[in-house]
Amino acid sequence: MPDIPAIQLNRLTKCFDKVTACDSIDLTVRRGEILALLGENGSGKTTLTNMLSGIYQPNSGQILLDGKPVRIRSPRDAIRLGIGMIHQHFKLVEVLTARENILLGQAGMLKVKPEDAARGMGLQVDLDRKVYDMSVSEKQAVEILKVLCRGADKLILDGPTAVLTPQEIQNLFDTLRVMRREGKAIIIITHKLEEVMEISDRVSVLRKGVNVGTVSTAETDRFSLTELMVGRPVDLNVRRVEMPPGQALLKVDKLCFTDAAGRRVLEDISFTLKEGEILGVAGVAGSGQKALCEIITGLEKPSSGDVLMDGQPIAGLSPREIIRKGVSMAFIPEDRLGMGLVGGMNIPDNLLLKTYRDQKGFFLRRGPAREQAQRMVERLRIVTPGLNVKIRKLSGGNVQKILLGREIDLSPRVLITAYPVRGLDIGASMTIYDMLNEQKQKGVGILYVGEDLDVLLGLCDRIMVLCAGRMTAIVESQFATKALLGMKMTGLVTDKEDDYA
Repeated sequence: MPDIPAIQLNRLTKCFDKVTACDSIDLTVRRGEILALLGENGSGKTTLTNMLSGIYQPNSGQILLDGKPVRIRSPRDAIRLGIGMIHQHFKLVEVLTARENILLGQAGMLKVKPEDAARGMGLQVDLDRKVYDMSVSEKQAVEILKVLCRGADKLILDGPTAVLTPQEIQNLFDTLRVMRREGKAIIIITHKLEEVMEISDRVSVLRKGVNVGTVSTAETDRFSLTELMVGRPVDLNVRRVEMPPGQALLKVDKLCFTDAAGRRVLEDISFTLKEGEILGVAGVAGSGQKALCEIITGLEKPSSGDVLMDGQPIAGLSPREIIRKGVSMAFIPEDRLGMGLVGGMNIPDNLLLKTYRDQKGFFLRRGPAREQAQRMVERLRIVTPGLNVKIRKLSGGNVQKILLGREIDLSPRVLITAYPVRGLDIGASMTIYDMLNEQKQKGVGILYVGEDLDVLLGLCDRIMVLCAGRMTAIVESQFATKALLGMKMTGLVTDKEDDYA
């Protein structure tokens, strides 16, 4: 019956030890509806969707699908019941074709042919193409086809636009609108409020594991949603601190890099970073951003070209050699718990990772690190049960504050940041932007690799665009638009647009 919700949660609760991740949550999703799920990091969104997709089982409460109570004990149960989960990090086998990925483990069990699903959704996918040859948006289309071919009519999309260009986002939204017209029930998780306002019909907001409100999208705005999320008004304007740039700090000249597989990752990259400047880097995922950051900071060696800091060549040197030359540089990697911090260690010990070589004697003195950690927790409003808690048990926003705070405490002259707000809620993101602006005012040169074009335009002084390892533009932010950057990111405009620089 049309008035029966496709998904209904009644007082759904999930606890981990003494922590209640989801507390008596009521939620409904109707057929032919897109429901946006909002909340700060650690608000319970992931736990909630993991219960729907069979990864977790609730401690109490009830899940009803099309009016019937169900128990979802595993992801296989969820698929059988018509629930499809599309993760932000794709679950594809790169060496197989799109068709083979769709058929994997489902031979003879598909309810819809891949060709029919693609045609019905308007998805342009070469089913016989290897996944490793596909763009990010094509891979996402394959993920969507996987769940549709298995008969899913209730879909959950977790951060689906994180690595897409503006044009690819619109293509995805067109697909979601087709799904909505076909009567599918859709839950979308995103931190991007502009997208929430554009694509959703209703919005449910979680705060500290509780559903604090569900509103019609047409009857709300970004400011009201943010206040629901954090419990207080928040200024959503990403501000650019206006100040004249100083002398050149970092110079990259004709940088090229070929990886171990012989793939040309960077080709002829040249730019200068000045004192008191935030230089943004835009590009679709895999355009060479990671290699660029790692070469500058000494984690990779370039195939050719130079990197100079204060006129000193540092390309090819190890991070320790760069430090020994007196180069003051800090790196915020995109992999917080892989390259940035050690998840099994507490806050003081993670701070010691950068300074223990400065100590004398056989034994580490942890006292100064504990004092530094306490000051950081208070200054950055880091939410933690205590200094001795393991880093991996904190939310993504608090982990990022610790990482950025540690690097800033080193008083760097150059700060390299790779996706510093990826996956963070609006409150944590605004704190990170403020921290970067404070460093800019101190004369630090900041390289900001980001994926949100609105933030890049609002925060950065200039924006460099990478496409397939090549630099397609460096533009002054005041002269740039999202449309221009999107075209540069996809290579639709290939000239350097020097009049903008």
